[in-house]
Amino acid sequence: MMGPFFENRATMAWVVLFLAGLFEIGWAVGLKYSEGFTRLWPSVATAVALLASMGLLGVSLRTLPLGTAYAVWTGIGTVGTAGLGIVLFREPATTLRVFCITLIVVGIVGLKLATARLEH
Repeated sequence: MMGPFFENRATMAWVVLFLAGLFEIGWAVGLKYSEGFTRLWPSVATAVALLASMGLLGVSLRTLPLGTAYAVWTGIGTVGTAGLGIVLFREPATTLRVFCITLIVVGIVGLKLATARLEH
């Protein structure tokens, strides 16, 4: 029993899509740590995260519209990877860059809200 939160198929699809986005962040960052797939364990972790990300995206597409799910999936990956690039790899956090990342977050939220209206 998962409780009433997960009884709604669309809600579960959004949770799965969010997890897919987190795994996308994992494989994108893993690419950096694998150093062009020259380091074994970071390369293995990257491949596992990639497969998990794609698999979960596929599951979410059973319920969610393709365009929305793909845009949200890549948006989560983009925002998370850019954020971790700033934190882990000391990439610049300029005002313009942070503003643009914020726009992506607004777009993700907007797509979620627009899709929620279609579900009712």
